[in-house]
This record gives sequence, structure tokens and C-alpha cells, in this order.
Amino acid sequence: MASAASAPRRRVFALLGPTASGKSRLALELAAKLPVEIVSADSAQVYRGMDIGTAKPEAAERERVPHHLLDLVDPDESYSTGRWREDALKTIEAVFSRNRIPLSVGGTMLYYRALVSGLDELPQADAAVRSAIAADAARRGWPALHAELAKIDPPSARRIAPNDEQRIQRALEVYRLAGAPLSSLHGKSASALPFELKAVALMPPDRKELHGKIEQRFDRMLAAGLVDEVRGLRKRYRLSGQSPSMRAVGYRQIWEMLEGKTAAGDMRERAVAATRQLAKRQLTWLRSFRELESLEAGRGALERLLVLLDPAHI
Repeated sequence: MASAASAPRRRVFALLGPTASGKSRLALELAAKLPVEIVSADSAQVYRGMDIGTAKPEAAERERVPHHLLDLVDPDESYSTGRWREDALKTIEAVFSRNRIPLSVGGTMLYYRALVSGLDELPQADAAVRSAIAADAARRGWPALHAELAKIDPPSARRIAPNDEQRIQRALEVYRLAGAPLSSLHGKSASALPFELKAVALMPPDRKELHGKIEQRFDRMLAAGLVDEVRGLRKRYRLSGQSPSMRAVGYRQIWEMLEGKTAAGDMRERAVAATRQLAKRQLTWLRSFRELESLEAGRGALERLLVLLDPAHI
């Protein structure tokens, strides 16, 4: 029997980065060098039928490299961070059983934090409370609710943008249900992982260059039929503008256009601006994760990534 000292290390790799930074392409390049299987950490890619706007890997890429935690639920269903953590841990164990290396790839920073630190002891969503908050927002506007949040939970308000409806709503909901600020409940149930985790952040060398890539990528999505994809989802499922799936950047702006709330000529600029704001929030998250190794996106990134991941243990 092998001793604990000689037993092979169970190591999971994680590749994080802002949207349009090249994570998926780099992961596929890595898969050509190492026996990895990709575990998606993207909260929009869990929805079936949302392919173009989430930059979901194509069929040929999924056939060449196993991808997991894609297409898990329909867009009119809910899918929580807690459920993703459970699914991710089961998937990682299955990858280990095949003597391959799990590689978590995505930009949903809340998923990564949940994987590393466990789940916070937060109350479950309450439809009545959420409806009351949404009605209040309709009357006063989300910036006013953000100002209310700043009074009761300053740390959360500093982290959440004044127009981030989903997170403002959740922070206020937690406060009303738990009687305590969301920020005071974080980290209450951290749990040790049953494996080593080596995480790398893919950072853009230039913010303007990232903005240009975001704009180009959204134009490619439009050319590929993103508007028709959203039209199809509206016909097939019982959705609203408040559905979690339709809050994803790009989808929300197209939904508003199809509802007549936004002029068709403004939709593209609004979607690009929202994606830039998402990237900004993702970069803020990444800087807060002290354990990450930083990797500059661009030429030579694969070679540097191989060094950072230290594949010699394989």
C-alpha cells in the first residue's frame, strides 16, 4: 500500500479571467498538452439553448475535449451557486476516477469563491420578499435601493454597482430575511476541499484592448444570430425580464429591445457597455483573491501557464 507521502496528489486547476480575455481558447490549448477535462464555472452556460450569447464551446471542441456543467437546466428554471458547487465536486471526483485532471474554467467569480470557501449561511430566496423589492425598485429606481443598501450594509454596497439589480435585490432580501447584513454572513460555513486547488488569473495587459475584444466578440455574436436565439427562447419558454437567465449581459439588452423598452439602434451599445462593466467587476473580484497566480493574456500565455500549473506531478 502506498504511503501518504508517496500517494499521487489530487490537484484541480482553475483558470479564471474577465469576459473576452481568452480563457476558453487557452483552456483548449492546454488540453492539447495535458490530459484535462474542463469543468465550466460560468453561470450562463448552465442554460440550454443559450449558446451564442454565452460563447458556449462548439460541438467539435466538446467532442475533442470533455466539457462538464454545460446545458444543465432550461432557461426558465433556477440554478443556484450551491447547486453548482455540489455538481462541481461530483464532477471533479468523476474526472479523478478517469485518471485525468479537472480544469475549472469560467468567469463567474461567485462560483470560484464558493468552491474555495464553501457556502455562506444565507437564507433561501423568498418570492414574496423579492416581489416587494422589485415593486419598490419600479417606483423609486435601483439607484435609490442601492443607497438604502449603503446605509444598512456599506461593505456590500461598495462591492455592488448601483445598477446591478440582481445583486442589490439579493442583498436587500438577505437583510430582510436574516435581519443581518449580507457582508456579515459571508464565510460562515467554509469547508476544506478534498483536493489541492491551483488557480490562475488570466489578466488583460491593456484595458482598452480588452474593451475592443468585448466589442468585436459581441458583433460576432450578433452576426451569428444572437437576436434570433433570444426570440426563440421567448417563444419556447415562459420567461420574463426578471428571469435569472435573461439577466445575463447581452440577453438582457436584447430582451429589452424586443419588449420595446430600448430602441434597436441603442441595443448594441448598451450590451457592449454592460459587458465592459461585467469585466470591470470580474477584475475587482480577481484582485481580491490573494491566492491566485497572475498570468498576462497574449502571446506565450500557454507556455507561462504550463509553468504556473507545474505539470511535473503527472
